[in-house]
Amino acid sequence: MVDEVKMVIAVRTDIKMSKGKLAVQVAHAAVECVFLCMEDPKCKELLYLWRKQGQKKIVVKVNSLDELLALKSQAEKINITTALIADAGLTELPPGTITALGLGPAPSSMLDKITGHLKLL
Repeated sequence: MVDEVKMVIAVRTDIKMSKGKLAVQVAHAAVECVFLCMEDPKCKELLYLWRKQGQKKIVVKVNSLDELLALKSQAEKINITTALIADAGLTELPPGTITALGLGPAPSSMLDKITGHLKLL
C-alpha cells in the first residue's frame, strides 16, 4: 500500500521567464505527466491514488539544464514517470528551450529521495 502520492515539477531558474510563462510551463509538465501515466498500465493505480488524495503538486527550482537532466535520469532509473518540457518558442523563449520537468505521480518517499533537497519555487 502506497501512502502519499504526489507530483513534483522542477523549473529552471537560469532562464528568464515571466510569471505567466512559468505558470504555463508548470501546467504543461503536470498535464503531460498525467497523459503519460494514463498510457502506462503500471502507473494508473498511482494516478488514481494521486487524484483521490487531492492531486498534490510541489514546484521546485533547479539552477541549470544539467541539473534538470540529472533529475530526469535519476527518476527514470527507479521507474518514475517523467515529462521534459520544451517551449514552442512562440512568445518569450527560443524554440526548443527546455524549461521544466514533471515527475510523477509517484510515492512521496521515492520523489523525496530525488528532489527533497531542492528549494521550493
